[in-house]
Amino acid sequence: MPHVVASALGRVATLPGADAGAVWSETFRVVRGETERRASFLSPEDQVVQSMPDASPAKWHRAHTTWFFETFLLKEHVSGYREFDERFGFLFNSYYVAAGPRYARPQRGLVTRPNVGEVTAYRAHVDTAVVALLRTASAAMLKKIVPVLEIGLHHEQQHQELMLTDILHAFAQNPTNPVYDPQWQPPAFEGGDDYTRIPSGIRTVGFDGGGFSFDNEHPAHQVLLQEAVIARHLVTNREWLKFMTGGGYTSHDLWLSDGWAKVEAEGWDAPGTWRNIDGAWHSLTLAGLKPVDPAGPVLHVSYYEADAFARWAGKHLPTEAEWEVAARAGLLSDAFGVAWQWTRSAYLPYPAYRAMEGALGEYNGKFMINQMVLRGSSLATPDGHARASYRNFFPPPARWQFSSLRLVDYR
Repeated sequence: MPHVVASALGRVATLPGADAGAVWSETFRVVRGETERRASFLSPEDQVVQSMPDASPAKWHRAHTTWFFETFLLKEHVSGYREFDERFGFLFNSYYVAAGPRYARPQRGLVTRPNVGEVTAYRAHVDTAVVALLRTASAAMLKKIVPVLEIGLHHEQQHQELMLTDILHAFAQNPTNPVYDPQWQPPAFEGGDDYTRIPSGIRTVGFDGGGFSFDNEHPAHQVLLQEAVIARHLVTNREWLKFMTGGGYTSHDLWLSDGWAKVEAEGWDAPGTWRNIDGAWHSLTLAGLKPVDPAGPVLHVSYYEADAFARWAGKHLPTEAEWEVAARAGLLSDAFGVAWQWTRSAYLPYPAYRAMEGALGEYNGKFMINQMVLRGSSLATPDGHARASYRNFFPPPARWQFSSLRLVDYR
């Protein structure tokens, strides 16, 4: 998919109202189409499964992103708009308390009805109404609705990524090792072991004003960086295998207390999708079970594992500020498009941060506790969605994402 959202941002600013509406309706159509493209590899049964409370069924992702546009765009700005089904607000709201009551997240896989066909019809109903709104809206109306539309498009792209990570986790529970896409290939990856110096001193991080951003990337602010060097490359499977054979999963002194408790409770001895088959390590990928490539980047590791590896290597994980400064300076290989990279920064508000007003203010701010920041983007991230200031966040045990790491040293 082309960089549809990113490219549209620059174009609409210089077009008159009618043309801007056409650009945004095409942007909407293509982004929504990418969701359906990703779902097309899944059977109806695949789209209902929920393998753990943190994951959601693909059918739910498709419906929830549709509910977002119906709730925050159509019901707010289209006079006389008729909901597709009044029950869907309860079923497909996620965590927006201001938008009404919600069905319990851990039980989303129990909602076999509405079926996949009804969700497809729901998406078509909302898509038709949104395109009609965009194509007929005045310049004044577009100015009012485009900020909501834009958030909704990037929100949908987040769920496009989750569709892949969630279904891969579900497939990993299946002893037959299902294949999502037999033609899928891993992204190009540049390995290496060299380090580069991060520009030290007072630096500015946060959103730089170009294109779209979420509120948690604001405001841009200054940080003081100490002398440090950062790995140009992500940690590889070969390095991780050395960590494993060197006692990485059996040496309690490498681990944070909560991390070691996870190791013991869940029997961790390798990254999340790895399987030892007749003495050889394999990993479940989107193309099915494959031998672990020693030269490839390690994937599906939690913050706890990343931190333990850094200790074992005698180094550290970067702060999110160190990562962002290095990325903006072009110092990092595979900063984007391969794997999200854990930082050692807790997900907290930037100085003077203020959440958006209204229900959309619940999007980021209320999760700023008990989470760690990841930077970059992954092989599942849609084109046009990544940027240097993007702050992804997950709890420390999470490893069903395409998550990896790079190291820093202070020397």
